[in-house]
Amino acid sequence: MKGRILVVEDEVDILDMVSYNLEKAGYQVQIAVDGEAALTQIREKLPDLIVLDLMLPGMDGLEVCRLLKQDKGTRDVPILMLTARAEEVDRIVGLELGAEDYVVKPFSPRELVLRIHAILRRLKNSKKPDPKERMMRFGSLVIDVDAHRATVDDNPLKLTATEFSLLVTLAERRGRVQSREDLLNSVWDYEYAGYGRTADTHIRRLREKLGPASELIETVRGVGYRFKGD
Repeated sequence: MKGRILVVEDEVDILDMVSYNLEKAGYQVQIAVDGEAALTQIREKLPDLIVLDLMLPGMDGLEVCRLLKQDKGTRDVPILMLTARAEEVDRIVGLELGAEDYVVKPFSPRELVLRIHAILRRLKNSKKPDPKERMMRFGSLVIDVDAHRATVDDNPLKLTATEFSLLVTLAERRGRVQSREDLLNSVWDYEYAGYGRTADTHIRRLREKLGPASELIETVRGVGYRFKGD
């Protein structure tokens, strides 16, 4: 098995379709039809990834995401959200809460599986030493790639795997402007045409966590972003 995926979805047809395609791709699948049941399962045994619908009965997906990301025991579990087209604001809020990615309904099962592959591969690769630059220092910011750790003024940053990968990518390409598409293709490891706001949201979250070192990431209007470290 490639990993254990918890699918949280109350629509039976979608739940069955997602479960079938994930099992076909080699994943072990668990299911939950509401937020409370999902939290119970997650706390009993952590999955490798959570596919989380936002429109759930009772506790909605955003609240589930918020609770998981606030809990030290569950905050590192990657979350891929399922959203409806009319919920763009909720998608952005979900990313700001710490979700790794989202897929908009109606969606292709193949696209969903590819997104999950990419997230888990990124998480796995983030734990491996980087052969290029293992330790980078930019003033108060220190990035230790081997340890998957970044600090500002010796204070550790609580970064998701995506945020850390984004920071390392920008730092390695310092001085060069990176378009949103370049970042999406490099960090997310997938062709994300039309998903520029995903990059913007993650950059905003990363800047917030960098605090006084946030000025290292410069916005190049109409183009993308540039890391200003020497």
